[in-house]
Amino acid sequence: MKKLTRDEMARRVAADIPEGAYVNLGIGMPTFVANHLAADREIFLHSENGLLGMGPAPAKGEEDDELINAGKQHVTLLTGGAYFHHADSFAMMRGGHLDFCVLGAFQVSAQGNLAN
Repeated sequence: MKKLTRDEMARRVAADIPEGAYVNLGIGMPTFVANHLAADREIFLHSENGLLGMGPAPAKGEEDDELINAGKQHVTLLTGGAYFHHADSFAMMRGGHLDFCVLGAFQVSAQGNLAN
């Protein structure tokens, strides 16, 4: 069986996200998903540090040091995007206001259990 690259995995996850979904991207590999979402689909990306409406990574040289995701990576903000306090961000997650969360897994057991 051929192993998927990080970009291939991110592309596959991006293809499974339905139009209009509100999606939290976790730290690490999940952040790659933003770079593989089709521009003609409206999907709202959320980050724990208080962003809603993130776009893909900025072009080299166009980074804004004040615009980062929870993993401290530079991101873009789409038209209509918003900044808010991280407590409000966690309230969105815990309150069931997001449709999907894409999580990274640093350690996975043989049975598929995640260490967290």
